[in-house]
Amino acid sequence: QVRMVESGGGLVQPGGSLRLVCAASGSIHSISTMAWYRQAPGKQRVTVAIITRIGNTGYADPVKGRFTISRNHANHTAYLQMNNLIPEDTAVYYCNAVITTWDFKESDYWGQGIQVTVSS
Repeated sequence: QVRMVESGGGLVQPGGSLRLVCAASGSIHSISTMAWYRQAPGKQRVTVAIITRIGNTGYADPVKGRFTISRNHANHTAYLQMNNLIPEDTAVYYCNAVITTWDFKESDYWGQGIQVTVSS
């Protein structure tokens, strides 16, 4: 009923930038919180950035000042602008959203994940 698709990942050199996009589609009544997570090889999935329905944001310490999360309510999309990337940012990035569908059920939805590799 709900599909979450990420795009925009890839290989970038240290100091470069990438913009991740997460598009939600399907039987969506409303979306509250949207967030980006990442999972590096051999490590647990961790929160990177979060944005509430009214636009309040929060960031993990390692990305503060470099990453910016935003969203577009009209097309159910979240973005993650990543600047000044470092090798430690290499991970699979996942989009997450708390979505209420038209049957008025609220659930957590995840994208399939997208690889970001920072390397020279």
